[in-house]
Amino acid sequence: MMAKKFRERFKTMDDVFDQFTIRNIFVLASKGHFVDGTLSPLSIGKEANVFSAERNDGSRAVVKIYRLSTCDFNNMYNYLASDPRFPHLKKKLREVVFAWCQREYRNLLATRDAGVRAPLPLAFLKNILVMTQVGDEQPAQKIKDDVPKPPQKFFAEVVAEIKKLYRYGYVHSDLSKFNILNSDKHPVLIDFSQMVPMNAPNAYEYLKRDIENVSDFFRKLGVKIDNGKLFREIVAVGTRKA
Repeated sequence: MMAKKFRERFKTMDDVFDQFTIRNIFVLASKGHFVDGTLSPLSIGKEANVFSAERNDGSRAVVKIYRLSTCDFNNMYNYLASDPRFPHLKKKLREVVFAWCQREYRNLLATRDAGVRAPLPLAFLKNILVMTQVGDEQPAQKIKDDVPKPPQKFFAEVVAEIKKLYRYGYVHSDLSKFNILNSDKHPVLIDFSQMVPMNAPNAYEYLKRDIENVSDFFRKLGVKIDNGKLFREIVAVGTRKA
């Protein structure tokens, strides 16, 4: 009966809330990671739907639910296949999605160790990831929707976060205006499922792509950027062995 009522509250998200996912939402709520019945939609992405939820202490959590049917399965598997943390992964849809969710959780832990401004991961279960919400009652918005001012200062802070990640031995590899939040005029990076160590294949190409995507956005705001010079500046900080 409870599962039926839950499904009725989220009719528009029916593709996400199958019985399997509903059961795991209840499990995470029962463990105190968020209050049952408080999920409200934040965004619909390519791989996952994202919700805000209340926590027992009154703060907010973000609940990211990866789809089990319409995800980019091959892209996920290709990233996971080169990740030494998942050496025996089988090319089966559910196993890949579950590993992908766990991968983002572990990557978020690494970003915290690196001192990068990012959400704090709280828990994961199968295809569900729970993390702290950036922003209080109102979640921080992506920079594409909340354009940073002044852009030059904000861009310099984004570069500083990229350097922290690089120094720790990683590259985001999917950085753009879609996964940088504007939190009280400071950047917070999100969506770390594609993050890879700098000794992974194509890591430096991913870094160049991150620079290009971020620079394109800020260049339109009047910031003067030399992509090649910026790449050399980031690489010059050195990196630990990942």
